[in-house]
Amino acid sequence: MSSVSPITISRARESVRATFPDGSVFEGPLDAPVEHYLRAHRSAFPAAYDSEMMGAIVDGRLRELAYALRQDAAISPVLASDSDGRRIYRRSLVLLLTVAVTELFPEARVSVSYAVPDGGYYCLLHGREPLSDAELQQLEARMREIASADEPITRRIVPISEAVALYQARGDENKLRLLESRSRTDLVLYTLRGYSDYYYGYMLPSTGYLQLFRLFNTDSGGFIVQYPRSAHPGQLGEPIDNQGKICQIFDRAEQLLTRLNVEDVGRLNQIVRGDRVQELILVAETEHEQQIARIASQVYEAHHERSLRLVLIAGPSSSGKTTFAKRLAIHLLAHGLRPFTLELDNYFVDREHTPRDAQGKYDFESLEAINLPLFNQQLKQLISGEEVRLPRFDFKRGKSMTGQSIRLDSNHILIVEGIHGINPQLVSEIPAQAIYRIYVSALTAVNLDPQNRIPTTDVRLLRRICRDAVQRGHNATATITMWPSVRRGEKRNIFPYQENASVIFNSALIYEVASLRPIAEPLLLQVAPGTPAHIESNRLLSFLRWVEPLTPAQQALIPDTSLLREFTGGSILESYLPGDLTTRDV
Repeated sequence: MSSVSPITISRARESVRATFPDGSVFEGPLDAPVEHYLRAHRSAFPAAYDSEMMGAIVDGRLRELAYALRQDAAISPVLASDSDGRRIYRRSLVLLLTVAVTELFPEARVSVSYAVPDGGYYCLLHGREPLSDAELQQLEARMREIASADEPITRRIVPISEAVALYQARGDENKLRLLESRSRTDLVLYTLRGYSDYYYGYMLPSTGYLQLFRLFNTDSGGFIVQYPRSAHPGQLGEPIDNQGKICQIFDRAEQLLTRLNVEDVGRLNQIVRGDRVQELILVAETEHEQQIARIASQVYEAHHERSLRLVLIAGPSSSGKTTFAKRLAIHLLAHGLRPFTLELDNYFVDREHTPRDAQGKYDFESLEAINLPLFNQQLKQLISGEEVRLPRFDFKRGKSMTGQSIRLDSNHILIVEGIHGINPQLVSEIPAQAIYRIYVSALTAVNLDPQNRIPTTDVRLLRRICRDAVQRGHNATATITMWPSVRRGEKRNIFPYQENASVIFNSALIYEVASLRPIAEPLLLQVAPGTPAHIESNRLLSFLRWVEPLTPAQQALIPDTSLLREFTGGSILESYLPGDLTTRDV
């Protein structure tokens, strides 16, 4: 890492003070980088640093380690264990990869396609054949050589005209398309070993911080750059297998983007500004409809071949599970089956029996918050055709009450939506042949450009911000503040089981960031400066502002059955009860 001189207490007038959350104060020369203050603090208080420092919060704003402190400020470290710290590390790692590829294979261009579930980026080289194992080892060796040399990563602001000239000389059509929508007259460029590029977030000050990574080939023509996962920021996990169901979805999504010639936001912006946006919306919605139709056909066939009776639907927040379940029910009705929705929330145990988390609060997302014996018993009775009196949970009183009595016939399909749907322990007493599990998530997004990913988690957060405002009257601050807790629950209760799904439905829509921007942007702008939520809102705005927003007339082209309407409003399915055509007598 870059060597820095220790900070000494300075009595000169040209000095500033950095105050840390523990009350310690360090004084240093004017314009010393934040990195110096963090190093001094870590030397004095090593227990405050559970992982490597990646940046800092300075007076409520996220800053790079190279940020020069010019006035007294409150500082707290951003570590590799923090979400912002992980993003800084991965973004810098992509720059290191890009530079190494440029030096070794100048005829090639590297693109980061998607993030694989176990902590890595799936990357492709364009303009040449896929890398052999020997070439990939050579590439990793070059990256490690640059990292060991602790090369500086410098930041400068240039006029747009200079950036355009740079990308024209390089023949980078992706960046040139993106710059067509740039409203500002300047651009931030980062430079490593003479190679300059744009990244929509902060970077590390030097390559010495980039010690944890691994490269390995895949059978699909690309390679994976592995980085530490959030749970273990100081180490790499086991080598990644990208042959799972999730990665197959990623590959299909890439193929669709290629067929439609919508490889990045720059191309999407051209479509929005032109006359193809209606066609793009129709194609994206048709692709969703085809996915749902295939799943409904599989359920229908399994119902007749192996007496399938139970469909379990699970997925992370803002995946569109509710709309998906309703559209699936309509397809099942068209097949002659009779869907009946069983609400898992009605099987909560009484409040006093609800497990508590580490903070002593009720953990409603725990599997033990569900009355599993009763749930499994009633599922077996319903599948057997017995009459069952369902529970009804009174959320105000925190008590399980008596609900309606129902009896299902052999043509009924039970649909259960909930976060534990793909966890085998939820229905441990039900025969496997009677169950069909569906994992729903927005798994892909149109990237800003080949080097700048738009994380699908960010798209889900934008969906939730829009939905909470449109349907629940919540502001963006409330949604952003709650999001880390939501993410923790997903990592604990959903993601570990996603490969258990019988099928995966990718709820992402190619055009959706253009639809979400005009709703989300004014909400994000209302977040108060100086708050933790403001840091997150700024980060979301930093990529959202590159997206050309749909006009009101273009928004009106989105079908009222679209999954996106669950978040932007106007869904015709909002009040629809699945199976209502045939189950009034249940």
